[in-house]
Amino acid sequence: MPAYLVGQVSVRDGELWRRYVAGVADSLAPYRAEVMFRGRRMRELAGEQPRESVVVIRFEDLEELNRWHDSDAYQALVPLRDRAADVLITAYETSET
Repeated sequence: MPAYLVGQVSVRDGELWRRYVAGVADSLAPYRAEVMFRGRRMRELAGEQPRESVVVIRFEDLEELNRWHDSDAYQALVPLRDRAADVLITAYETSET
């Protein structure tokens, strides 16, 4: 079943964030992942969302998502990510209901 990574982001340093995003793009290639969309919050329709941007990445399955997340290539980017932005990353597996 497909799995999705949802990243909710508030950027603190635009230059560092651009470097991180470029590194993530390179790190995703071996995992056949697809960035479904990146977007900026325009309006809250219900509840509160403190972060201004979101990214959704589709993986073949949860195991592949975990392999990417735990990979040396991605883990090397984590310190850059943490300097560049406040980020909440969540993995979701699709369901039939």
